[in-house]
Amino acid sequence: MKRAPASVRTLLLCALVSLHTLPAAALTGSQRQANRWAAKTLRHMTLQEKIGQMMLVWAHMQFTNPASADYQRLLAEMRDYHIGSFGLTIPTRYGHLVKSQPLEAAALTNQLQHDSPLPLLFAADFERGLTMRIDSATGFPAAMAFGAANDPDLARQFGRIAAIESRAIGIQWNWFPVADINSNPANPIINTRSFGADPQLVSRMVTAYIAGAHSAGLVVTAKHFPGHGDTDTDSHLSLARVTASRQQLDALELVPFRAAIAAGVDAVMIGHLTVPALDPNRPASVSHRITTDLLQRELGFHGLVVTDALDMGALMQAFPGTPAEISAAEAVAAVQAGNDMVIIPADLPGAYNGLLHAVQSGQISQQRIDRSVLKILRLKAALGLNRNRFVDLNRVPDLVAQPDHLALAQQVAERAITLVRDSSHQLPLSPTAPTVTLVLTDDAHHTDGGQAFLHALRPRLAANQAFLVDSTNAAALTPAILTAVAAAPRIVVLAESFPSAGRTVAGQSTGSAGLDPQSMQLLSGILQKAAARTVVVAFGNPYIGSSFPQLATYLCTFSNTPESGIAAARALLGEIPITGHLPVSLPALAARGAGISLPAATH
Repeated sequence: MKRAPASVRTLLLCALVSLHTLPAAALTGSQRQANRWAAKTLRHMTLQEKIGQMMLVWAHMQFTNPASADYQRLLAEMRDYHIGSFGLTIPTRYGHLVKSQPLEAAALTNQLQHDSPLPLLFAADFERGLTMRIDSATGFPAAMAFGAANDPDLARQFGRIAAIESRAIGIQWNWFPVADINSNPANPIINTRSFGADPQLVSRMVTAYIAGAHSAGLVVTAKHFPGHGDTDTDSHLSLARVTASRQQLDALELVPFRAAIAAGVDAVMIGHLTVPALDPNRPASVSHRITTDLLQRELGFHGLVVTDALDMGALMQAFPGTPAEISAAEAVAAVQAGNDMVIIPADLPGAYNGLLHAVQSGQISQQRIDRSVLKILRLKAALGLNRNRFVDLNRVPDLVAQPDHLALAQQVAERAITLVRDSSHQLPLSPTAPTVTLVLTDDAHHTDGGQAFLHALRPRLAANQAFLVDSTNAAALTPAILTAVAAAPRIVVLAESFPSAGRTVAGQSTGSAGLDPQSMQLLSGILQKAAARTVVVAFGNPYIGSSFPQLATYLCTFSNTPESGIAAARALLGEIPITGHLPVSLPALAARGAGISLPAATH
C-alpha cells in the first residue's frame, strides 16, 4: 500500500507531541509554530469565543445549498455560539439513515471552513470506516471481527485507510477505537463494537489502530472511559453501571486505556457510566475523581478529554429541569470534572449560556477555560488547519475506496469467520444439495449485509429456496417456513442482530442487541425440527447462539456488513479457509479462543 505523504505524517507527529507536556527545547520548529499560533489566537479571543471552541454540535453530511434553512442554521450556530467543532452525521428519513456521498461531505466541510472565523475541527463516528455514514467508501467489519482474526496488522492497516479517506473529505478526528472489553454477554450497546473480552487482545488492536491512523494524519479517540464493556444497559437510554472493584478495573477495564495512552492516543471520551468503586456519587462523565484524578493525574493522560454525547438518556436523566436547564447543568459539571470539550448537548443555547454564566459567576475560572481552549487550538494548528483548512475536491475520487482498501476490508471479513461448532459435519456445503435459506433480521427493509449474503449464495447453490424474515412478516411466514424445513435436507439460517443506539426489543428499557422474540421463536422451531440439518450463521452478535445449546453447526461473522455477508457465503461453500477464533466466550456454547479451522475445499 502507498505510504502517506511525509508532510501528513509530520503534521500528525506534531499533533501528538503538542498535546503532551514537553520542555520547549524538545519541540520541533513546526511544533513551536503551532504552539505560538495557538497562544496568540487565545490571547485575542473573547470569553464567548472560548466557550464556543469547547462546544461540538451535529452537522448533516448531505448536499446543502448555502442559502437553505439547514445551512443558515449552521451559520447561526457559528455566529451566535462561536462553534469551533462539528460532529458530522447523516439525517434519517422515515426512520432510516440516509447516507451521503464522499464529494458531498467534502464540499460541506470546505463550505463550513470558508464561513468560519477560525479553523473548524470535524469529527465523525467512523467505527467501521466511512461507510458508517457515507456510501461509495470503504466499509470494514465491526471491531470484534478484527479480534477474531487476531492480527494487529489488519487493525493497523484499517486505521491507516480510515485516516486517508477521512482526511480526504475534511474530517480530521475519528471517535474510535473502542477500548472497552466486552466481558458481559448481555451488553446491549458495546457487543461487537469491542475487539473482544481479553484485555491484552483489545490492547494490541487499539494500539495497532492508533499507529495506523496516526501514520496518515487522523486524530483518534479511545472510548468509553473507564470502560463500558461490563454493563447490561445502553447508555443512550439510561445510566449504565459497572460494579467491578478497583482491583478488577485495574486488571481488566483500564488495561486497554493505559495501552492507548502509551500509544499516544489524542483524545479520550468519557462514558456516561456509574462506577461506584471510583465514584459512588456521580457518573463518570461528570466525575472529577474519574476524569481528572484517575485519567489525567494517575494515568498521565494530557490530551483532549471529551464527554460522550450530552443528549444521551443516561446523563439527561441525572439532572432535573427543562432541556435547557439540564444541558446547562451537564456542561458545567462536565467542565468542572475535567472535560475539555462538551459534545452534542440537547439544548445548545442552554449549554453555552450555562458555561458562560459559570465563568462569569466564578464557578469556573478563566484559567480553567483557557487550559482547555489552548489544547483545542494546539490540536488544530498541529493538524495544519491554521495554514490550510480546505481539502482538494479533485483528490477525493483518487483517495476514497481505492481497490486495495476494498480488498483489505474483504480480507478482514474472511479471516474473521469462526466455526464454533460442526458436530454434524455440515461444512463445507455441497453446492448441489437442495437448501432452504433464511435471513432473520429486525429491519423490515433488510440490511445490505443480509442482501449481500443472499446475492453471493444464490448462484453458488443449485437448488435454493430463500426467505427474508423480519419482525413484520415472521408470524405470517412461519407456517410456510416450517413446512419447507421439514422436507429440506439442509437449512441455512443467517441470524442478524447487532448493537444499535437506543434499540429495544420487547420493551426492554436497557436496550438490546438480540433477535426479536418472533425470530427467536422461529429459529427455536427450526432447530426443534432439524437441528442436525441446520447451519446457523450469527451475523453480528455472536452471543445469540447461547440461547440454543442444541445447535449442531454454528458460524460467527461478528459483523453484519456486506463484506461479512460475502465472506459467510464463501466460507459455507468452502471457497475460503475458516481460521477465526472466538475473541469472547459464549455461555453454554464455547470458551474464548475456540474455533474449528477448516481448509478451503478442493471441489
